[in-house]
Amino acid sequence: MSKDNDTRADAPGAGADKGTEPRATEPAAPTGPTAPTEKTERPGRSEDAAKLKPTRISGAWVAVIVAVIVLVFLLIFILQNSASVTVHYFGASGTLPLGIALLFASVGGALLVALIGVARVFQLRRFARRAGRHSETP
Repeated sequence: MSKDNDTRADAPGAGADKGTEPRATEPAAPTGPTAPTEKTERPGRSEDAAKLKPTRISGAWVAVIVAVIVLVFLLIFILQNSASVTVHYFGASGTLPLGIALLFASVGGALLVALIGVARVFQLRRFARRAGRHSETP
């Protein structure tokens, strides 16, 4: 061996046993199952733009999954609270399982909130329609 090969830092086997470092002509082994060596991104596009945006369908699937989980919890609640209670409402009375009575109460509360929301939407639409008419007239 010549003196130059012994002192060069990039020479194969310099400072280590032969065969432990890949040569410059051999590609390095991938570290994972599919380790890409280069970006496959188009020039001029950022990484954020390449990410998939959520769609309405994916949002619907998430809503369905959450609804199923909530329904399972409601079913468990109803089954665990099956003791009968007497419910009085506007002079009428009857016996129901506690879980069912609380379910009716929560549905009534949800309908009240929905009614208020619908009234607000109509109010905003009417306001937008009036504002549109005033901006069109010269």
